[in-house]
Amino acid sequence: MWQEMAKFGKKLVDHGLVESNFGNISVRIADRMIITKSGVALDEITEDGVVEVPIEGTSELDRIASTETVVHRAIYRNTPALAIMHAHCPYSVVQTLIGDPESIIPLDSEGIHFLHEIPVFRGMMGTAGLAEGAANSLSDHKGAIAYSHGTFAIGKTLAEAYIITTQIEHSCRIKYLVDLAKKGIPGTP
Repeated sequence: MWQEMAKFGKKLVDHGLVESNFGNISVRIADRMIITKSGVALDEITEDGVVEVPIEGTSELDRIASTETVVHRAIYRNTPALAIMHAHCPYSVVQTLIGDPESIIPLDSEGIHFLHEIPVFRGMMGTAGLAEGAANSLSDHKGAIAYSHGTFAIGKTLAEAYIITTQIEHSCRIKYLVDLAKKGIPGTP
């Protein structure tokens, strides 16, 4: 499983969706999850870069697991997700900082069709507040953005979570560029 996580970690970094040592990836296996360790470079994941922890309760290994382990647990408890990706996608973060939205409505046809809207939630990194916001947002969406922090995407597979991550970032980039262009056109709001 770590090989699949390594593949998508590298894709996230290569496509500028996360800086190497930030973000995290997990996969659910029954009542446990395999999650990246804290500080592991996502483009250099090895077998030693992941840890297996329970979804219910905690374990001694939590101290070396990602700081967002609490968030992944809450998402797995409250959604049918089998895979989770958390990335610090730049345009997605920027969109949360512009106008303090509760959600972002995509303008591009793919975003409208696949995402409909992108919830924005708040909470400090690695806290119960962030976990609750993520779990609530992802209970009826496949992707959401933590204010000023980045995307959380879920899927039945890592590939599905990756596609949701890229779609959110694409939609946020298109929205940013359209809004920027409108500011330069006289007579447009």
